[in-house]
Amino acid sequence: MTAPVIREATDDDLEAVVGLHAADSVGYGDSWSDATEPAYRAAFAVIAASPDTRLYVALEDRHVVGSFILTFMPGLTGLGMRHAVLRSVQVVADCRSRGIGAEMVAEAERLAIAGGAGMIELTSNLRREAAHRFYRRLGYSQSHAGFKKVL
Repeated sequence: MTAPVIREATDDDLEAVVGLHAADSVGYGDSWSDATEPAYRAAFAVIAASPDTRLYVALEDRHVVGSFILTFMPGLTGLGMRHAVLRSVQVVADCRSRGIGAEMVAEAERLAIAGGAGMIELTSNLRREAAHRFYRRLGYSQSHAGFKKVL
């Protein structure tokens, strides 16, 4: 099996990326339709315009099989260490356990280092126990409790 091609997402990838999230039972109820497309395109335009955030896709045979977002943030502690935040990591359900997620995380780490980050961090929903085992296998430690509030 060959490694997936990982590259920055384009407008043409958006429907497939939203489809990854729509298939996620733990997600936010995303779905691609004529009514929702403008909101996703607007969100992608903000990401594409940001110097610190990028959306990436993993491709097999030119089909999107995974995606993630990588954001850089300045820090004050750690002598001003720059942080990278990995989020929205998704792999098509029937493509899991084939190394695609590991390749995406490895690429995110390479990009983080290249972008000057001294640390990469992520959060994962408490219900994603398999994902937690996956991240631990990749060397991530559970060091903080995360909180969210819908505004």
